Amino acid sequence: MAKCNIKPLGDRVLLEIKENAEEMKGGILIPDSAKEKPQEYTVIALGTGKIDDNGKKIPFDVKVGDVVLTSRYGGTEVKVGDKEYKVVGQDDILAIVG
Repeated sequence: MAKCNIKPLGDRVLLEIKENAEEMKGGILIPDSAKEKPQEYTVIALGTGKIDDNGKKIPFDVKVGDVVLTSRYGGTEVKVGDKEYKVVGQDDILAIVG
């Protein structure tokens, strides 16, 4: 798991794109811009948490290290060095894998 200096706020979650080994078939190289965006990510950091109307902190449904699926176009993509991350609200996480 990568270490990153980004700390999400509120109910946001910092995700790292889960690398999937791609095989070239037929000798055709597909440029990155034409590839589908992956929807599977590893949770890197959790925000400070959301507070309900009564002032109680709402716990996160995910934890650091979980592999999750997100909505395809939700969140904000961030690049730090050569690593790509995505910051999403907890509501944009659809499921925990495995």
